Amino acid sequence: MELGSEKSHQGYTFLEFVAIIVIVAILSGIAAPSWLGFLNAQRLNAAQAQALSIMREAQASAKREKRVWEACFRQNATEKKVQWSAHPVPASGGGMCANARWQNLIESDANQIAIATSGTARSTLFNRNNIYRIQFGYKGRVNGQLGKITFIAANQTNQNRGSKRCVVVSTLLGAIRTAGNNECNGD
Repeated sequence: MELGSEKSHQGYTFLEFVAIIVIVAILSGIAAPSWLGFLNAQRLNAAQAQALSIMREAQASAKREKRVWEACFRQNATEKKVQWSAHPVPASGGGMCANARWQNLIESDANQIAIATSGTARSTLFNRNNIYRIQFGYKGRVNGQLGKITFIAANQTNQNRGSKRCVVVSTLLGAIRTAGNNECNGD
């Protein structure tokens, strides 16, 4: 046997490779719930911001056009997507949100959020057939019932717990504000 003829091995042994895989799996298991919570919070924030914008646009359009406008929200039963529409109320009447041209809220993730329908954070806007509506008169004031629309994560089983975001129409003059989590509880 000659001195210095030992073979040099490069790379990882099978045992080292398995140890690395186990460590990565453990770290992924720890980080996954936090990451999913972060994604849900971002979706809820986007839904809240878009709903606020939709309501304010309906209010501004009512003042600009000197006619009643409504903002409508629904959870599409077949696709499970939250949808919205803002449009003038026809002078001839018609049903609630009769002229609705439904569009998905937060387009790509519309099925990842839901409208809270029960519990202390439930949506309290005027509701008929699971369509939630707020109307604004020609001066931008609320035409009818005050209330809020509350969004939760679609996979959230308990509507009283977990992240929620809401848009609240709080005065007859048409003041609109946003709230989150426990601030959405109550009427």
